[in-house]
Amino acid sequence: MDAPRYEVIADWEQLPDGYTHRDVVGVATDSRDRLFVLGRQQPRVLIYERDGTFVGSWGEGQFTERTHGLTIAPDDSVFIVDEGAQVVYKFTPEGELLLTLGTKGVASDTGYDGSLESIVRGGPPFNRPTNLAVAPSGDLYVSDGYGNARVHRFSAGGELLGSWGEPGNGPGQFNLSHGVAVAPDGRVFVADRENDRVQIFTPEGEYLTEWTDIQRPTNIRFDRAGRAYVSELWRKLSDPSYRLGPTNEDRPGRVSVLAPDGAVLARWGGPDRCAPGNFVAPHDICVDSHGDLYVGEVTWTFGVNRGEVPDGCHMLQKFARVG
Repeated sequence: MDAPRYEVIADWEQLPDGYTHRDVVGVATDSRDRLFVLGRQQPRVLIYERDGTFVGSWGEGQFTERTHGLTIAPDDSVFIVDEGAQVVYKFTPEGELLLTLGTKGVASDTGYDGSLESIVRGGPPFNRPTNLAVAPSGDLYVSDGYGNARVHRFSAGGELLGSWGEPGNGPGQFNLSHGVAVAPDGRVFVADRENDRVQIFTPEGEYLTEWTDIQRPTNIRFDRAGRAYVSELWRKLSDPSYRLGPTNEDRPGRVSVLAPDGAVLARWGGPDRCAPGNFVAPHDICVDSHGDLYVGEVTWTFGVNRGEVPDGCHMLQKFARVG
């Protein structure tokens, strides 16, 4: 499989006056290659054409400040994971609500009291859910990670079909199941963020294997050829890994492109975090039909708010595939 190359498209996004999104938590493209963007601080969905032209927005006043994930299904329906509300919403592309998974404002009992260490058991949906993936079969998989340690499988109509996962760093255990994706062959990939790995399962949740040449994965997406695109968060000296232990060096955020067997095809991201093409805090990634990539970052929460980077550093970047 070829090793793709990319170039960053500087100043791609044409954000209208009066709109802000210091954190971009979710990005996904529809069947027309329009980009849908989910932000915090004025939480809403923004829509752009491929050239960055602003199309419109919806969802104003509907989401909490802790929005977390956005996924577009093959039929262009839009799923929003609202971690702060403990629910997953399904919308039409125009923003009409079709379905709600979970009970708004009600968290399952996992022992969680604000830290990963407090999670003592996996629980039912949801306790601060993170992302959603749509399988080729139409089934829905939800990673339930900040207050839980599970992945939940639903039918397309919203019926809970099963769940798996417990807190820990063994096979099938999670320390922050932060992202989820389904490969073209139906395998389920889970970004086990604080264990620095991607775990791979059958559609029913049976553990198959894991990829460990990964750094704090936040989400995973696939193209039609089966390449995996992984957004990987900055790991600071003060952020030990639950699986690997203390960190002895500052490891900047990055993006990795991997073959279906996990071999690295491309990888980039450097210490000059605000430079175009590098990253502060990659949180989500998507690929369009042309092979172009979009990366959303939680720049405010992870960088600006902590005094690590100046305000105005990038939050959404486009990378055009070259050749």
